[in-house]
Amino acid sequence: MTYLEEYGTAVLDGKEVAGEKIRREYDKLLNDLAHQQGRWHFDVDLATRPIKFIETFCKQSKGALGAPIKLDLFQKAMLQAAYGFVDDESLRRYQEILDIIGRKNGKTTLLSGLSLYGETSDHEGSPEIYFIATAKDQAKKGFDEANNMRIQSPLLKKKLRKRQSDIYCDKNLGFITALASDTNHLDGLNAHYGIIDELAAIKNRDIYDLVKQSMSARSQPMLWEITTNGFVRNNIFDAQYDYAAGVIDGTIKDERFLPIIYELDNHNEWTDPECWRKANPGLGTIKSYEFLENSVNKAMQDDTYRPTVMVKDMNMKQNSSQAWLPFEVIDNPETFNLEEMGFRYGIGGMDAADSVDLNAAKMICRRRGDPKIYVAQMYWIPERKFKESKTRRNPDDAPYEIWESRGLLQICTGAKVQKRVFLDWFKEMRDKYDIYPEWIGYDPWHIDDSLLLQFQNEFGKQCMIPVRQGVATLSTPMKDLAAEFQEKNINYNNNPIDKWCCTNTYTKRDINGNIQPDKGQTSTKRIDGLAALLDAYVVYEDHKDEFESMI
Repeated sequence: MTYLEEYGTAVLDGKEVAGEKIRREYDKLLNDLAHQQGRWHFDVDLATRPIKFIETFCKQSKGALGAPIKLDLFQKAMLQAAYGFVDDESLRRYQEILDIIGRKNGKTTLLSGLSLYGETSDHEGSPEIYFIATAKDQAKKGFDEANNMRIQSPLLKKKLRKRQSDIYCDKNLGFITALASDTNHLDGLNAHYGIIDELAAIKNRDIYDLVKQSMSARSQPMLWEITTNGFVRNNIFDAQYDYAAGVIDGTIKDERFLPIIYELDNHNEWTDPECWRKANPGLGTIKSYEFLENSVNKAMQDDTYRPTVMVKDMNMKQNSSQAWLPFEVIDNPETFNLEEMGFRYGIGGMDAADSVDLNAAKMICRRRGDPKIYVAQMYWIPERKFKESKTRRNPDDAPYEIWESRGLLQICTGAKVQKRVFLDWFKEMRDKYDIYPEWIGYDPWHIDDSLLLQFQNEFGKQCMIPVRQGVATLSTPMKDLAAEFQEKNINYNNNPIDKWCCTNTYTKRDINGNIQPDKGQTSTKRIDGLAALLDAYVVYEDHKDEFESMI
């Protein structure tokens, strides 16, 4: 029996605790193993070679220094899946592997061993092996561990030599090196292996895209991404996670992509020791059970530490521990078709605080007998900011180009957003969707008299409602809005910009516990979408009875 069969069968029989995504993926892998038809077949010798290499030549460089590495069954099963399915020319099926797994489950050790295998034993001429990270220090962690393994193995030390910036193989002219997004001269790569240890720490997808594209001339390249979850949302990690989930559930067809996602099935499982192995398959052999138990106990009593455990040990999406709301509260996959909802009246809100950056407008609508608040939205950024977002110097790390292509964001010519766009959008809501903005909340500091007069001429003198920014006006509505999010009553059409702005939002408190939105210490992150929604919600609470009588 292969390691793939042994582990996959244990998962499906319930002998090995595993989450739903692992069960689905191993069900597919075992089915592929049992029905080897078409282009791909399973070669057990090729599947086992990297396992034998690591366990024979690689030694522990930390902890039990010098001890032989013994891979766990879950690691062997993944390696057999990644390396075992090949075509008639023995070229591998899988070219990209995403393994999301709790911290301290042997990620870096495994990747370091694979880098040495890829350089010396994968039958590739001049293999270029790259450890990839945002910063060079992070990229060097796996590289340094690979070098330590080289030093401890007489055979590897004989075959490989450490140069100033790489580990070089004279026999096949291959090398292993560390690569970071702040490295100069990133073009011209010809990667055989790209190895990303902690994908969630990659702030900008440029480095991922560059290495992925650099593999096009190789016959059987491998892009390895082994990572925990992270705190930053709407980055390359979230994009890859959603892609992997689509491959697992069959909505995305990609036979070259292998997704292995170890995570809890829901947030309530994090205090149940029986569920911990869902995110930590190496628990008890690689990762200390006692250490995880102590971490969970601390998190149960320390709210500021809880997100760290949820993200890094349980692979549950979270944002910062000091954020306004945790990610699982903000996240709402529900959607709606605005044209089919039958809305006639809405309450608007707009944030125009920074004309040289992101701007937002919202319309909240209700239906009789329905507790949910439905949110329509539009965002704008100036052309100059949009161009900056496509460079590695973009401080927002936001995929504006993707959002613009989906029609969620509009680009304004020049260096700033002309605030007339807000009026045009509310007119579009009225003329195209037949939704009349009965009231529009706005920050009076950022709307001049001429624009205010244009709004009043268009929608009536009583339409524009000033919303003074500060705890006196915002505290109670912000707390009430949080309660609506808790109940999943805010349907924002799963808009990723809304989600991003909400996860970026912190709270500033006064001595009486009153709150208002704040960016926290990350001044480059945008909260404009939440600010616009809150302006609308303030007006909604002030006119709730009148508004509900209209619907």
